[in-house]
Amino acid sequence: MFGLGISHHYHLYSHPTDMRKSFDGLAGIIQKELNGSALDGTAYIFINKSRDKVKILHWEDGGFVLYYKRLESGRFELPVYDASVMGITLSYSQLVLLIDGISISHIRRKKRYQIPA
Repeated sequence: MFGLGISHHYHLYSHPTDMRKSFDGLAGIIQKELNGSALDGTAYIFINKSRDKVKILHWEDGGFVLYYKRLESGRFELPVYDASVMGITLSYSQLVLLIDGISISHIRRKKRYQIPA
């Protein structure tokens, strides 16, 4: 079951990742390169150099969950970002669009009501 939703935070690691890495290798990237903690509840997204594979590492109560998707054709289209940063924050909507192969960079968000801070 896909246990991710709008209440989670999502962080896309902006550099190509070796998809042979598993739980500990990806948690090491989070700790050493992103200066984060893999145990903080954030879902970390990793994409390989050819952009046809994605892994999402997420900590849930009791352990890590690793989601992995491999495309048989096509590539994941990444949002536009500054190449010098190590990662970018995505919303749940952006994650779903990324996984479904819909371009994130050309989306216009309509105005919606927000509760004042």
